[in-house]
Amino acid sequence: MTADTIIEIKDVCIELGGTRVHKGLNLTVNRGEILGIVGGSGSGKTTLLREMLGLTKPTSGSILLFNEDLIHAPQETLLQIQRRLGVLFQQNALFSSLNLLENVAFPLHEHTDLDQDSIEELALLKILMTGLPEDAALKYPSELSGGMQKRAGLARAIVLDPELIFLDEPSTGLDPATATQLDELILNLQKSMNLTVVMVTHDLDTLWRVTDRVAFLGEGVVLCVDTMEKLATNEHELIQGFFGGERGKVAQAGYSDDSGAH
Repeated sequence: MTADTIIEIKDVCIELGGTRVHKGLNLTVNRGEILGIVGGSGSGKTTLLREMLGLTKPTSGSILLFNEDLIHAPQETLLQIQRRLGVLFQQNALFSSLNLLENVAFPLHEHTDLDQDSIEELALLKILMTGLPEDAALKYPSELSGGMQKRAGLARAIVLDPELIFLDEPSTGLDPATATQLDELILNLQKSMNLTVVMVTHDLDTLWRVTDRVAFLGEGVVLCVDTMEKLATNEHELIQGFFGGERGKVAQAGYSDDSGAH
């Protein structure tokens, strides 16, 4: 594992419900990059995300995160690793009984010894960093639009100043304009906080706009890891089926026409 590598997955296998989901999967995530993870339904994207978070243990293989062995690490080491991570879940996972400030502050209560004033100050700073207005801090999740809930979830994901964040389908449920704004926010945060980002998504527009590389899952392994430009011309049947259709061509054309593209 080199200094530029933040995650190294080797020969990972896992069986769930009698189905072999991963069959010797290999993947490396480089420090400072935005890596997309894609694949068809049942290809094991969510399982891979859970494995990288240390929430699901594979049957065999190895996963190194920050040069620590996730599979055999003791619980205390896992907790130390997880404090260096941020996660935006697909459904945002905001607590409905807490206002936005309390939601964002929650990890600070769990993982730091800061006083209440410092916690609220840091939580508000992260709320503002995600482009939400200050008066949103006292609103409850049910009072926020879908786009605002995504930003709130992202604020909580970065509140501990993580080195690495995982995003699970960040643009799901958003209209195209709001999804574009979220993509721009992810890019800005990645640059300003020097983040490494691992993103599971099926949104072709997002993949073109923000990723440095994309890993395509299929047949229980990573079939290819490359830039979107090269994946779009890859001749593997599964990859072409995903990127080569009419929707894929429209997304690629939109990226080519966007002078501010990543």
